[in-house]
Amino acid sequence: MTQNEGEPLVAPSSTDHPLYGDIVEACRTVYDPEIPVNIFDLGLIYRISIDDESNVEIDMTLTAPGCPVAGEMPGWVAEAVEPLPGVKTVNVQLVWEPPWGMDKLSEEARLELGFI
Repeated sequence: MTQNEGEPLVAPSSTDHPLYGDIVEACRTVYDPEIPVNIFDLGLIYRISIDDESNVEIDMTLTAPGCPVAGEMPGWVAEAVEPLPGVKTVNVQLVWEPPWGMDKLSEEARLELGFI
């Protein structure tokens, strides 16, 4: 795989990777403190990549750049994923492109927030 400037070194994993479902569920245990919905269903997780040695890279964003927990939330995600059996390392990167919007909400999040 070639790398263009600003692109991650690890390609996104397919959703059928054995660890993918557990990582998603771990991300669902992390909540934005201002919104009563987990960060996965909020659409804040943009990429989960798992290499052949079970090193995990996650790109995530926040609902707003000025989010008061911007410095803490990537650590919360790493702390949720690191203890999973089979995970070797976890690197969580905060990204701002594309910007988060309400269109990223899952159907479950829309229902929880009363948009459906």
